[in-house]
Amino acid sequence: MNAPFRPVRAHVRLAHPEDRAAIARFVADDPEATPFHRAAWMEAITAATGHGSHLLLAEADGVIAALLPLHAAHSPLFGRALVSCGFAVGGGMLGDAAHATALFTAATELAGRLSCSSIEVRGGPMPAAEGWHIKRDSHAGFVLRLAADDAAQLTAIPRKQRAEVRKGLANAMEVEIGSDAAARAAHYAVYAESVRNLGTPVFPRALFEAVMDRFGADADILTVVHQGTAVASVLSLYHRGAVMPYWGGGVQAARTLRANDVVYYALMCHARQRGCDRFDFGRSKTDTGAYHFKRNWGFEPLPLAYAQWTAHGAAPRDVNPLSPRYRARIAVWQKLPLWAANRLGPLISSSLA
Repeated sequence: MNAPFRPVRAHVRLAHPEDRAAIARFVADDPEATPFHRAAWMEAITAATGHGSHLLLAEADGVIAALLPLHAAHSPLFGRALVSCGFAVGGGMLGDAAHATALFTAATELAGRLSCSSIEVRGGPMPAAEGWHIKRDSHAGFVLRLAADDAAQLTAIPRKQRAEVRKGLANAMEVEIGSDAAARAAHYAVYAESVRNLGTPVFPRALFEAVMDRFGADADILTVVHQGTAVASVLSLYHRGAVMPYWGGGVQAARTLRANDVVYYALMCHARQRGCDRFDFGRSKTDTGAYHFKRNWGFEPLPLAYAQWTAHGAAPRDVNPLSPRYRARIAVWQKLPLWAANRLGPLISSSLA
């Protein structure tokens, strides 16, 4: 006679340093893993911002079955929150969804111990427990397969956007790719000016340095140069055959030169030469300029699911730059001298996560 079926109960705990190798194998083997589940990302955020890393593990019979990476973001302006993952557009729970309830229950208990009044989860299986608010229409992701060669890649771009790329290519700009100190400095200068013009605080340079150092060959910087001056630049991550242009921007002249169009086309060609077959354009808030820009390139939006939990009696954390409460501040920030924005920005943005 067969023994009766007994479901396996998961044990949830915080990861220890000695779990590092097992966690790395688990992330490497899970097809849903993102760059933000990698130890390189978790460690880079903590090193650059001081936000502590907390990794919850769900184990079945002593083997990792699921995990939930979290950063404890702390800010006098935005309060304390657990975020999965800090400064990431993805992350969230990874592994068997059957363990979601146990992991998210443990996350709320951890939030209480760390005096965090909210939890934000970006992607992965969503919590079903009471008290969680799920958003499925606020953000979208954009992924497209790369073409067979440079000419085919250009032809694959929809007609109107392809015309913009051709105009940019006619402006005799040079493309430089690297990861050394000069490439990092050029990228940060362009990125800082770009976000100032958008009215948002620039991230600390230490964040970019930490990500580049820890990702090694899986990160690089592509910069478009016009007459000796960097006009557009993007820091990209590489993960399982996909390139993700993560932090990019252009100076004021980039619009006239179509440098932002050139930088993404050049990155598509460069990524294919590196062996990539997919271009992951990241996330954008629905119906924003960035959202429509990506659609113009032929990308179809894929709705993303985000979850938020707020402790009883606490106000929801609001770090959305599109929130009406920030409109006046954005207008003021856009008028700041660049030196002032670069000095003040990291003091604010390092706590956003």
